[in-house]
Amino acid sequence: MSTTTTPAAPAAPAVPTGALNAARTTATAARVLRQLRHDPRTIALLILIPCLMLILLRYVFDASPRTFDNIGASLLGIFPLITMFLVTSIATLRERTSGTLERLLAMPLGKADLIAGYALAFGGLAIVQSALATGLAVWLLGLDVTGSPWLLLLVALLDALLGTALGLFVSAFAASEFQAVQFMPAVIFPQLLLCGLFTPRSDMHPALEAISDVLPMSYAVDGMNEVLHHTDMTATFVRDVLIVAGCAVLVLALGAATLRRRTA
Repeated sequence: MSTTTTPAAPAAPAVPTGALNAARTTATAARVLRQLRHDPRTIALLILIPCLMLILLRYVFDASPRTFDNIGASLLGIFPLITMFLVTSIATLRERTSGTLERLLAMPLGKADLIAGYALAFGGLAIVQSALATGLAVWLLGLDVTGSPWLLLLVALLDALLGTALGLFVSAFAASEFQAVQFMPAVIFPQLLLCGLFTPRSDMHPALEAISDVLPMSYAVDGMNEVLHHTDMTATFVRDVLIVAGCAVLVLALGAATLRRRTA
């Protein structure tokens, strides 16, 4: 007597959880860039706002160019961090609340691939943003720095990447775009007050100085000040750059770890 067997249903494709895949990462980055291309307001916020803020700052201190030199170098790193944080957190949350993120993660796409793709896309925009802001400040607004403008560009770029990483990270904890913006006072403003922009960190209360020692924006400002006052690359500058870069990588890793496959 013959028996019939029902063929087994094909197994669902496994969701990758291992190492990064270059093809998936670049495909994600390309998709993000295609979406941004159709959003001119976001591009304007990313590219133009830091430049406009630097122009405004230059003429606020029109009678005191030295003040612009002292503050402008620091803000050259802070402005990209803030704008990239805002745009990245809102753009990522928009995809989360619309269900796009959940559909993407149901495909053979790992969390690390998704986070790296977003970082790659926004990192490309960060390069453009930082290059324009640095070129404008140094060659058109007359920002006087002792060191190489290329070192200023390096710190500005790392700050923008740090802002991207922080934006990706906090988007996991917000339920709406409004909540994402609300994270700015909690994540950005304390660093802005304690980074040494308004007063040297050594002049702060010891407790605040200790807190500032663990905030990445403090090292971004320190790195800019090293370029402002030293001709050559110093050991302190290298330390500051490595800390900012390390914080960006750490926050990206935390963002991948906290990324949920299903929207709550």
